[in-house]
Amino acid sequence: MNDEGLHDSAILLLTMGEEEAAEVFKHLAPGEVQRLGQTMAKLSAVTRDKIESVLGRFQTDAAQNSSLGMNSDEYIRNVLTKALGADKAGLLLDRILQGNDASGIEGLKWMDAPSVAELIKNEHPQIIASIMAHLERDHASAVLSQLPERTRNDVVLRIATLDGIQPNALRELNDVLSKLLSGGSRVKKTTMGGVRTAAEILNFVGTTDETAILESVRQYDPDLAQKIIDEMFVFENLLDLDDRAIQLLLREVQSESLIIALKGASETLREKILTNMSQRAGDMLREDLEAKGPVRLSEVEAEQKEILKTVRRLADEGQLVLGGKGDDSYV
Repeated sequence: MNDEGLHDSAILLLTMGEEEAAEVFKHLAPGEVQRLGQTMAKLSAVTRDKIESVLGRFQTDAAQNSSLGMNSDEYIRNVLTKALGADKAGLLLDRILQGNDASGIEGLKWMDAPSVAELIKNEHPQIIASIMAHLERDHASAVLSQLPERTRNDVVLRIATLDGIQPNALRELNDVLSKLLSGGSRVKKTTMGGVRTAAEILNFVGTTDETAILESVRQYDPDLAQKIIDEMFVFENLLDLDDRAIQLLLREVQSESLIIALKGASETLREKILTNMSQRAGDMLREDLEAKGPVRLSEVEAEQKEILKTVRRLADEGQLVLGGKGDDSYV
């Protein structure tokens, strides 16, 4: 969004009621919320012509919204609190209304990946892992790609084995990056990290780096590497494959295995599979699914894992591309 778009969006939101504006904020990314909130806070006098121009595009009666009021702080505070909750809104309001610089890990969320990597590259890998667990998964992946290979491998291993951060450790982490969060005195540790977090980050990493990282983890702990792989692409992720990939997969899977696996699948995934079959084959599969009695969950999961092994083999052979990778692939 350019500066003019931000300015016009800020005017529009200030003419809305708090409830309506809050609904808009709920659909924006953190960076968009901050930029738009800052623009709203900086608005002073706005001419009637400008308001009419903005509202005219939304077919709104400009005459009823010609005065924005100069004391917008309370309005912004109420809107952000309703949209994001008191905790998240508080973090943003400090920066938007008081103009405080972003700091700590929360501040890193607003920085580009190369800048974050430059800031943290000399920290201990355990510190870096704790920081990465706080970031959005695609952001963390982008930061990871900027780190040296040895550090990158070490950090992912530590993320995968991280099961939480005790309050005192979190406070020390705050000091490293200057005041991350408040309220660190809670007795219960903050849940973050773990196999799922490592897998979600690696889902955004390019195939070459992903292979190197997983091989490094496998040398340390083969079982842990396999757990990460299992979390990286689950059965419902078949929805992310294109139709050609689904059709290729169906040629590799036995009908009985597919029937059992689909017993534990969502209706959306079932329909995706069925629409990539011929009408006759699809009708037969529907009949078999309806006729199939209850199946043990363990049996369903076993068949799903076998199908996922086939998916990974086809991906390794370059016959299909798994979604969410950070590099360009051609097949």
